[in-house]
Amino acid sequence: MLGNAAAGQNLRFPMRLEGIHHITAITGDAQRNLDFYTRVLGLRLTAKTVNQDDPSVYHLFYADEQGRPGSELTFFEYPGATPGRAGAGMVHTIVSRVGSPAALDFWESRLDAEGVETTRAAGTLRFADFEGLTHELAVRPDVDEPLSAEHPEIPLEHALQGFDAVRAYSVDPERSKALLEKVLSAIPVGDGAWELRGKRRGGRIEYEQAPVAPGRQSAGTVHHIAWGTSAYDHPHWLKILELTGVPNSGVIDRHYFHSIYFREPSGVLFEIADDAPGFTVDVPLEQLGSTVILPPRLEPHRKDIERRLTPLPDPRAGWARTP
Repeated sequence: MLGNAAAGQNLRFPMRLEGIHHITAITGDAQRNLDFYTRVLGLRLTAKTVNQDDPSVYHLFYADEQGRPGSELTFFEYPGATPGRAGAGMVHTIVSRVGSPAALDFWESRLDAEGVETTRAAGTLRFADFEGLTHELAVRPDVDEPLSAEHPEIPLEHALQGFDAVRAYSVDPERSKALLEKVLSAIPVGDGAWELRGKRRGGRIEYEQAPVAPGRQSAGTVHHIAWGTSAYDHPHWLKILELTGVPNSGVIDRHYFHSIYFREPSGVLFEIADDAPGFTVDVPLEQLGSTVILPPRLEPHRKDIERRLTPLPDPRAGWARTP
């Protein structure tokens, strides 16, 4: 994968990626998805938009109170999609931070009350959403600034605090070593694990041996993981990928941020996404998630687009908010 410019060299670039920007998965039921991630898990619906490559389906964004990178879990809705299965080259677990063991107690009790099966281990709590997407909560206090959302039933000290890591399946994690370390400047932090950490945040990818059964991307599976950077550094990452011979999509303007896509050698679809201008380019902060937002090129087609989408209410409508 690495071109001649990188062959035999331990390239180190001055830039660092700012951990996980967002994670995008697939759902077959937008209404149940909205209920689980906003009502049950307490995330904020920060953007109700569409898949810009397929505007007939939703792209839902859940995040912290300000919709900041590092907390954005997003879903494409393909109505009625059958359950998928994670396999080689796919992320199978999303790890989010909480601040204390007491937070794990809270979530164990809350999820049990919702009929969600959990597994408790030292400093962690594992569970899956209604479509089988696996999550893990890990006690990681004071690692980075907490990225939390407000919710009337969830004390702020127990709220989810943003992403810590993802776990992916690989036939041979060593395949990914050169790209992660020499191109993306990731630091090895264990057997088959690397951290990507910038000045503001960090996040990890951890590889596990792939199951024999092949993966099937559908409801309850992760589509891609995005690593964060600044609007200033984003075009420089494209130059680095080109210099090192990594096939990529080029820069794609998503209106709310800019994206570069490529597959790492184990098969996981990576994205490098910047932090500007954000969703408040369309609506003020207090109105995030309350209406369908569209990039300018799709705005002329709003009526047709909204007619095909599942009607979704504002999950915060009628909330008694604390000043």
